[in-house]
Amino acid sequence: MSATAAARKRGKPASGAGAGAGAGKRRRKADSAGDRGKSKGGGKMNEEISSDSESESLAPRKPEEEEEEELEETAQEKKLRLAKLYLEQLRQQEEEKAEARAFEEDQVAGRLKEDVLEQRGRLQKLVAKEIQAPASADIRVLRGHQLSITCLVVTPDDSAIFSAAKDCSIIKWSVESGRKLHVIPRAKKGAEGKPPGHSSHVLCMAISSDGKYLASGDRSKLILIWEAQSCQHLYTFTGHRDAVSGLAFRRGTHQLYSTSHDRSVKVWNVAENSYVETLGSIDCIHLINEEHMVSGADDGSVALWGLSKKRPLALQREAHGLRGEPGLEQPFWISSVAALLNTDLVATGSHSSCVRLWQCGEGFRQLDLLCDIPLVGFINSLKFSSSGDFLVAGVGQEHRLGRWWRIKEARNSVCIIPLRRVPVPPAAGS
Repeated sequence: MSATAAARKRGKPASGAGAGAGAGKRRRKADSAGDRGKSKGGGKMNEEISSDSESESLAPRKPEEEEEEELEETAQEKKLRLAKLYLEQLRQQEEEKAEARAFEEDQVAGRLKEDVLEQRGRLQKLVAKEIQAPASADIRVLRGHQLSITCLVVTPDDSAIFSAAKDCSIIKWSVESGRKLHVIPRAKKGAEGKPPGHSSHVLCMAISSDGKYLASGDRSKLILIWEAQSCQHLYTFTGHRDAVSGLAFRRGTHQLYSTSHDRSVKVWNVAENSYVETLGSIDCIHLINEEHMVSGADDGSVALWGLSKKRPLALQREAHGLRGEPGLEQPFWISSVAALLNTDLVATGSHSSCVRLWQCGEGFRQLDLLCDIPLVGFINSLKFSSSGDFLVAGVGQEHRLGRWWRIKEARNSVCIIPLRRVPVPPAAGS
């Protein structure tokens, strides 16, 4: 029996095999120990990784992450949010409707108040401070008359101007183009079968508030009535004993008032071609509204009047300054006045080389100078357009009523002066 076999028989391994097996066991134990060590080491690594993740969770989040979290809402929360949004929209719409209703009510109340004040003659719209003085280059000059302009009117729709002069002619002008629309020439005295017209200086004109009738008066005591659209002659009124100096239609009617150098006022019904009555005397005036008027005089003064008062509410002496040698100064005569209806704006003319614009103070108790508009010559007539967008001046080398002076450098013309408005900012604290 061999030694190996004997050893197996005794249950003992052979030395070589036993050493190998023992080495294998020792390696397995070492591997197990190593694995346990690695698992312990792995545990420590996991703890460190966990610590790192905690530190990362404390770092600022990116906007995308926040948006994702915000978008994560339940269906109930979404319904609640949409319901609140809808209610907010309804609230805003109701507020806007309420504001619109309040604005409309204020507008209606304002218009009703203006209508009442206008009917009572107390309406005074404050526009004077908004007027900006025009440059000389902006003034349009229309030439067609041979002699000095004596009077003019503007149609109610501001589309045309009628001007008359010492040459006895009447010209209808287009405001837009500045061209002549019609000319009524001078009529020869005693000429029969000729087109009707004036044979002496035309001193005054008026147009009805509906633009249907034009009336003109002259030195020969005559009043001629024309159809304004076609310039066709309709009637001739006689009755004054001296030159017809002023004409005015009653607003909203065809009732005509005429003044004369005979110191009388006559009333006519143009639509019925009839004389109505004769009233007392009156000076040349211009109405501001139904209760107030402005007048000018040859003593150089401009006055504001209340129709129920015997004395002027405001008086501006030497309104256009003085002329003449030192010690012999005389005021410039006031040759024309005009007022923009139902406002605080007034214009005056003389031969002081300018038209002056004035502001009527509160209650028409003050007259303040706004600006001068350079214009050479006698300002024999002034008229505001209905809209207040322009002022028309009739300019002549001579005064409308005589030949006391002659300004050679002046041009006999109709001047259209634009009136631009610049809104005045409200005062601080208002």
